[in-house]
Amino acid sequence: MNKEPYQPVVPEQLDDINFLDSSLQNCPYHAYRMLRDDAPVWIDPITGFYVISRFDDLRAVLLDSKRYSNDMRSDQGSSRERLDSERARRMHALYKDKGWVPGATLAGRDDPNHKQMRALFNEAFRPRKIDSMDPFVRDTAYKLIDAFVDQGRCDWVKQYAVPLPLIVIGQQMGVPEKDIWQIKRWTDAWVQRLGMMQTEAEEQWSVEMEIQAQHYFQAIFERLRQDPDETLLSDLVNKVIPEWGRTLTDNELHAETMADTFVGGSETTTNAIAYGIKLLIENPQVWLQLKSDPERYLRGFCEEVVRLEGPVQGLFRLAATDIELHGVTIPKGAMINIRYAAANRDERAFEDPAEINLERQKPGRHLGFGSGVHHCLGAPLARRELYWAFHALCSRIEDMRFVEGKNSFEVTPNYALRALKELHIEFDAKPLEDRIDPSSSVGSKATVIGNPALD
Repeated sequence: MNKEPYQPVVPEQLDDINFLDSSLQNCPYHAYRMLRDDAPVWIDPITGFYVISRFDDLRAVLLDSKRYSNDMRSDQGSSRERLDSERARRMHALYKDKGWVPGATLAGRDDPNHKQMRALFNEAFRPRKIDSMDPFVRDTAYKLIDAFVDQGRCDWVKQYAVPLPLIVIGQQMGVPEKDIWQIKRWTDAWVQRLGMMQTEAEEQWSVEMEIQAQHYFQAIFERLRQDPDETLLSDLVNKVIPEWGRTLTDNELHAETMADTFVGGSETTTNAIAYGIKLLIENPQVWLQLKSDPERYLRGFCEEVVRLEGPVQGLFRLAATDIELHGVTIPKGAMINIRYAAANRDERAFEDPAEINLERQKPGRHLGFGSGVHHCLGAPLARRELYWAFHALCSRIEDMRFVEGKNSFEVTPNYALRALKELHIEFDAKPLEDRIDPSSSVGSKATVIGNPALD
């Protein structure tokens, strides 16, 4: 069945903006510009959230963890709880009855508690550890693309963008590769709930799917307590946090396993890999430039993808005190929605922000991976995955196009994240004699993309 591309919704005034509208989510950038220009602190009349959209303001928020708290355990509850507290209580009871009530995630904690817990992850994401994973990431990227490159077409999302980061994080966590598609179903359910756009029946389904995942991982927790290994999951299970005098509880482990490892370690990278191809097909001159010298341009392209089509559109902070910003008083206890994707297209911070510039100065200055103490711990690995994903593309494909009539380019409805449902492309593979051996690329510029200039 042929599909018609979506028609962008262009709001005419602030009152037309509704980030819970899936039509607007397909192309939110007109709304973002309106907010940056006319209401840099906007009180969303539907959610009651205070939406911040300018680059400098977001950067200041991210660097000020005293006034802008990550700890959502207030009397009013988290962002989802504020939309329907009674429903949230029913979901809490479901976790308690059938599984484990998830503890606070790493991203949902403030220092010193956050810093103490983050130390558990430090070894897994040290530069030498990421460097040691480079051959595995590279080989996985090439193995996946070589599985379909001679067929001339694929669903880029399902056949490449989804499995690459899932296989990599699965390797880190010690989960069998054969289980990644089941894990993907669980992470999809988790992400849909995060998106705050489900009916109660749909949210109950998401919770029950997460509880399935909890029972799967609980068996692994128990095994690792008896027989530790070298995986990140084993560290999370067995390492004592000195300041706490204990290891993580099962409730905390379940939160970390879903939110900060399998979702955080795969979902956002998947979305960036998917949108990278869409951007290249829509901008053929950029594709010509990129493949003319991948070693020169790949790093800049990876950063531009994350900046332009941010997988994370916006997350939350809690006002720890009354805050004055742009003439608006944000009261203590208010929920603040920081829209990374709006800030990353701010004309005040970037020249020609809606354009791809493979030679942009300080390409990593965007906020796609956050900033401050909550800067994404997995950013070096994500950048490595993006690098090898597009490196394999340049090495195997000569030209590419959208499959006519197969793509609507719709995103999965979600208040916080941005993900293409599918992306059907057709392509001309490079002749066999022109395909490089990926192992010859060891020592490439992939080794330097983990530490971009942030200022």
